Amino acid sequence: MLYALVMVLMVAYAAIFTLLAEIRGAFGFSDATMGVIAACAFAAGFVAQLGLSRLADRGMGAGLLRAGLLLSLMGACWMVTAAELWEWIASRTLLGFGAGCVRPGVRRYVLVCDPSQAGRRLGMLAAWEMVGFLVGPLMASGLFIVGGLRAPFIAVAACVVVLIPFVWRLEIPGAESPTERAIRTLLKHPAMQSCLALGIAFYAAVGVFEAVWAMFFADLGASQLFIGITMSVFTLPMIFIAPWAGGLAQRRHVLRLMTLTLTAAVVCMLMYGVITSLWWLCVPLLVHSIVDAITMPAIQLAVGYASGQGALAAGQGLFSATGLAVAAVASLGAGALYESWGALGVWWVSSGIMLACIVLARLLGRGHDWFGGGISD
Repeated sequence: MLYALVMVLMVAYAAIFTLLAEIRGAFGFSDATMGVIAACAFAAGFVAQLGLSRLADRGMGAGLLRAGLLLSLMGACWMVTAAELWEWIASRTLLGFGAGCVRPGVRRYVLVCDPSQAGRRLGMLAAWEMVGFLVGPLMASGLFIVGGLRAPFIAVAACVVVLIPFVWRLEIPGAESPTERAIRTLLKHPAMQSCLALGIAFYAAVGVFEAVWAMFFADLGASQLFIGITMSVFTLPMIFIAPWAGGLAQRRHVLRLMTLTLTAAVVCMLMYGVITSLWWLCVPLLVHSIVDAITMPAIQLAVGYASGQGALAAGQGLFSATGLAVAAVASLGAGALYESWGALGVWWVSSGIMLACIVLARLLGRGHDWFGGGISD
């Protein structure tokens, strides 16, 4: 049921983004205020994961999970009745904060419940999140047509209610010796610094994609349908490859594996800047989606290795919060860069930043044991 839970939270995230234009039209909000509605969930998730994730390492993971569920439910229910701008901002913030409370505890549970299967289970989590990302826009659009603007949020709230009895009694084991001042301690650890450098490389690409991908293809003459298909081409391999990739990462030297996959992603990004054929662009796009499907669970497993038992949830929270911040900054920068320097500029500059982060990660991570089957102290 944990897989279903992360899927529902991603459905809610994707559904809201799908309906932003309808919310703007229905309530007369400006484009700038719609940006605030979109951004507040990221900010809330950042605060929750950075500030509260360490509680799961101290034996309070179950309570954090329950609080996140209730906050997510409150946010979804509030959206059913929201009319004023402050209500949409507050309800979106509740939903984002709730999801930020849920994720670190869920990942700690996955890492400790069966350490020998941690990689595969992290891959399954990533796959189910991608299912939610695909289903969310379709569900939101369909329910909007049938039942209006409120219907998708009623459906999200109903899904959370259905899941609560199944996950409410879940116990998330805390660490025997939780790391004191976990976030500060982790930030001083070269292995975690290596993971964060790789995370910056990975999420910088995510932010660039979010900001310019649709414009990039539209400027090359692609239809909206073609753009939508490319999004599916990028997402679908993650659903099927990520569970296998998580197991692969656990059997390999994970830092070397991520170096290979992220370097391949850099090559693909460079190719986006020089290929002008829509159909030929799909070739590096497919390769990029496959290597990202391997990177996603591998990097979460690496964070577990770097954190140790005493700070598993704190490490996952720190990494996810960093990813949210990097993606937000990259989105802002990519939009401005695309306007000033065009496709070649945005893809090549972002590739250079990614490559520098990969090199830095290899240097920082040289002294750590990245090969092994489980999570240890």
